[in-house]
Amino acid sequence: MRQRAAVLCGAAVIAAGSVTALPAQASAPHAATTPPPASTAPDWRACGTPGHPTLQCASLTVPLDHDRPGGKKITLALSRVPHTSATYQGPLLVNPGGPGGSGLTLAGFVASALPAEVAAQYDVIGFDPRGVGRSEPALDCLPGHFDPVRPDPVPSAPGVEKANLDRAAAFAAACGERHGELLPHMGTTDAVRDMDALRAALGAERLNYFGYSYGTYLGAVYAKRYPDRVRRLVLDSVVDPTGVWYEDNLGQDRAFEQRHRAFMAWIAEHDGVYRLGTDPDRVEAAWYAMRAALAREPAEGRVGPAELEDTFLPGGYYHGYWPALAEAFAAYARDGESGPLVEAYEDFGAADASDDNGYSVYTAVQCRDAGWPRSWARWRADGWATHREAPFMTWNNTWYNAPCAFWPVPARRPVDVTNGALPPALLFQATGDAATPYDGAVTLHRMLRGSRLVVEEGGGNHGVTLSGNACLDRHLTAYLADGTLPGGSGEADAVCPALPDPLPLGSEAAPASSRGAALHGLLAPRG
Repeated sequence: MRQRAAVLCGAAVIAAGSVTALPAQASAPHAATTPPPASTAPDWRACGTPGHPTLQCASLTVPLDHDRPGGKKITLALSRVPHTSATYQGPLLVNPGGPGGSGLTLAGFVASALPAEVAAQYDVIGFDPRGVGRSEPALDCLPGHFDPVRPDPVPSAPGVEKANLDRAAAFAAACGERHGELLPHMGTTDAVRDMDALRAALGAERLNYFGYSYGTYLGAVYAKRYPDRVRRLVLDSVVDPTGVWYEDNLGQDRAFEQRHRAFMAWIAEHDGVYRLGTDPDRVEAAWYAMRAALAREPAEGRVGPAELEDTFLPGGYYHGYWPALAEAFAAYARDGESGPLVEAYEDFGAADASDDNGYSVYTAVQCRDAGWPRSWARWRADGWATHREAPFMTWNNTWYNAPCAFWPVPARRPVDVTNGALPPALLFQATGDAATPYDGAVTLHRMLRGSRLVVEEGGGNHGVTLSGNACLDRHLTAYLADGTLPGGSGEADAVCPALPDPLPLGSEAAPASSRGAALHGLLAPRG
């Protein structure tokens, strides 16, 4: 799903190139770095793109089961923009979330979005976590699972509920049949041990880490297991570690409802363009009338209610998508034109092979990380209770996670990431973020002793640093440059104003930044 948005925003995909990359050792590493054994050091090779000509690629072999290092091996795909400054601060691992998001392209983005003098001091390293993308083997449980037209997510009749339940159970069974050997080793703690193997292979005594969304939980779990191996820790759009993962998803449902209503209000504010009414409630009624019409007759046989929700879900992650989504909505609701809606679905909602892989990893990690209800009666009761207050995506999200009710591998216990042994971490959070609601950042801030929380007040985007907000980026840059932290105290240590909402397409000015569009094209769907 998000990959389609990435194409729309012009985000580059890593490809092998003929551009000569910078040497792997552009300067001597700091004294704390220990050279890795020659057999484990990544063999970096040039794989530059026009946007990131110095990008390098490599792979790393790690045990499938870290408790059996002599057993079966798997391979992680890596990318790197090497440091060029005489001042070298070590590797900076970056992760876009998910779980299931590919981090290869994110390395080039982060290296180019940071101030050049700061980026030059780090080896910015992206990686595909186990099972993801170019790592081998890559998971793909059931290709085409999201092909249109799917059953209506809202189980308004027993037959509809059964159809959705059958799809969820079939996906879980397919994962067990195709990847049964991998599934017991697909949790966050396995990925954390991979990260530490990468640290050792890089010859670094300590890691710098920068993670978005689920990547904040990945970073917090790494820090819990290896607190003495963390140098700097940046966590943007913070997962609530106390709700992993069933409760966190219920919280998402309610937060996405508020973000969807903010979008409806934005359309009402621009009634001169969209002509759907100046009352947000009236606009919202038109949206649900569109949904009902698509349930009766999917647009061009491709966009039913499930696909409609998939199409508009990215608008809850990033307000820069609102103008294009509003155009498609208005064309259908006001003029009866289905073409723009189908085009929006292809851009924002349609799944491809990379999405099949991402969803397979998402379920494999989340279903393994923590216990999920095995009684469908619990899911049904919680689904209907939440749907009454948050109808926009509750049932869509329920079915997205429902394979965990049938997962063929037992769940682990969630990790308590409470930590008093770390250097001060830096957290960033928008108050209106739907995918990772604000309270989760406050919770983790309290759990990581000495951490600092920088808040984007009034913002609703998911992933706020390096997206065009200069105030947030000043705090990020100062921390990565020399460890400087905001000096406040309490719930938030620093507050930055949010960027303004975008203007409709064709307006003279559009405050949604191109950098923000590029970043949100790289972040993984559903967190």
